[in-house]
Amino acid sequence: MLKKLFAAITLLVFAAPAFASHCPKDVKVIDAALEKGTSLNAEQLAEVKKLRDEGQALHKTGKHKESVEALHKAMDKLGMTHP
Repeated sequence: MLKKLFAAITLLVFAAPAFASHCPKDVKVIDAALEKGTSLNAEQLAEVKKLRDEGQALHKTGKHKESVEALHKAMDKLGMTHP
């Protein structure tokens, strides 16, 4: 039982930094896709940019899980795959 608890704690300790470093990479990928141009209409493009900005803001406040979720939504709207 103690080993399982230790394993869970270890996983949580290493998961937070993984999310933290993932956010800026996703922002760069989204920015690169936007620079290339998309077939999205103005409303869709505005939603992608809103989600991108929201993800970046969440990252800066330390809410990395929420940041990744917002950034992945933006990537989905761009038709991109994400890890």
